Amino acid sequence: MNLPSLPPPEQFIGDFYAAFTTAALTDDDPVEVIDRFHTPDIVQIADGIRLDRDRLVAHLRPLRKNLRECRFEVHEAVFDGQRIAARMTIHARMRGDENVVTEVFLFAHFTPDGRMCRAEQLTRTRSPTA
Repeated sequence: MNLPSLPPPEQFIGDFYAAFTTAALTDDDPVEVIDRFHTPDIVQIADGIRLDRDRLVAHLRPLRKNLRECRFEVHEAVFDGQRIAARMTIHARMRGDENVVTEVFLFAHFTPDGRMCRAEQLTRTRSPTA
């Protein structure tokens, strides 16, 4: 991933999550959305919870029902080959106008075509006013 044609890591990871979230909320087929952004053998571990491809597809159903809008604020990110480490904040407005702010520490591996194949994340909820 240290190719000259790639954007800076902060932009890459911000664009990845923004495009994925938009597709997750608007595209008809959740399976196609997961497959467009992830490899078939994807493993994502978030706060100790392991999600494979099938569990990620299932996760899109409540996301579509409850998420109204979302913004990713990437504070810092670094590439090391095809791996990226990032610290970001997710600002989400949920159904019922509840605002949720989540700080994310991400360590992920991407394929050369830009799909995620592994991710480990630690998250913590922040006050929307902080």
